[in-house]
Parts: sequence; structure tokens; C-alpha cells
Amino acid sequence: MGRLVEMVIESVRVHMLSNRHVVILKDPEGDRYLPIWIGPWEASAIAMRLQGVTAERPLTHDLLAAALEQLDVRVARVVISELSDETYHAQIHLQRDGQDVEVDARPSDALALAVRVEVPILAAEEVLDQAALGMDPDAGDDEDDEEGGEPGRRVPLESVGGETSDPRLDMFRDFVNSLELDPGAGGESGGRRS
Repeated sequence: MGRLVEMVIESVRVHMLSNRHVVILKDPEGDRYLPIWIGPWEASAIAMRLQGVTAERPLTHDLLAAALEQLDVRVARVVISELSDETYHAQIHLQRDGQDVEVDARPSDALALAVRVEVPILAAEEVLDQAALGMDPDAGDDEDDEEGGEPGRRVPLESVGGETSDPRLDMFRDFVNSLELDPGAGGESGGRRS
């Protein structure tokens, strides 16, 4: 794996018509966004933690974090390591007694754990080269979208460096552009550095 770029969770969003969820990671050093489709349970788990909401009973990711802590295992970081056949792959980097262990994980689970134990979220530069989208410099934060929506309800995204290298990403960009903020995610201000 090559260079790693630290990312932050910009937001968790939901497409209101299809009810599909996406977490959008942002490169704080640039205008690159990495959208990753995730399941509704993982979206809720991430959004709840970002908002500071605690479930009455521990969720699966809370249980995992507590178990690792009790076993004296430290989560060092999570890495979005690969994009293969339109599927993202992640690794959770653990440390115990001077030993480093990498565990394969779904990105959604890795991110839900990362926000709970407050560790860095990294993405491989190769993944960003393949799938990162850039903010449209012509779109103002205070402008309504063309369809008369509310300000800030849509993040216009385009490919980094001009043309999209893979035509399938055009469809993904269109999907991301049609998203509404997940009402439970706290909006763009709800993201925080993990």
C-alpha cells in the first residue's frame, strides 16, 4: 500500500427516494471527497456517534470497542485500503503488547468503530485516485440547487482532475449529487475529525 491520506467524515447522507445511505469522507487538506455506500444500520451507528447520541443498550460497534478495551487492545487507525470491482475494502490496525495486527473489515464497520474510539481515518492514495470526487468550484455554499432545494442540502461533486477515469463513476457522482442529508446525521456541521 502506498501513501495514506488522513480523512474526516464530512457527513452521512441518505437518498430520499431509494433510501440508500452514503458516508462522505473529506480530505481536509484539499477538496477531495470519497463517497462510500453503506448500509442503514451502519449509517445510523456512525451518525449517532457523530451527534453524541448514545444508544440505551450497546450497539455492535460499541460492544467491539468495549471488548477491545477490556482485552487491552488499542485501535491505532482505520484505513480505506482498496477499491476492487466497485467494492471498498478497509483494514483496522490494532496494537497489543507491541504487536501490530491488521484486520480486514467493511469500511462502514471500520468507520463506525473509528468514530467510537476516536482514531485517524486514512485512505490509500490509490483509492482516492480511483474514486475521489472534487467540490465544484462554481457552486457556492449559500446557493440553492437548480431544483429549488434548500441551501446546503446538496454537495455538488465532480471528478478530480477533469474527466472521470471510469464512466461508472459518472453514475455515482450523479447519485451523490441527488442525496439529501440524513435527518439523523446532523448535517455538514455534524461531521468531526475522528
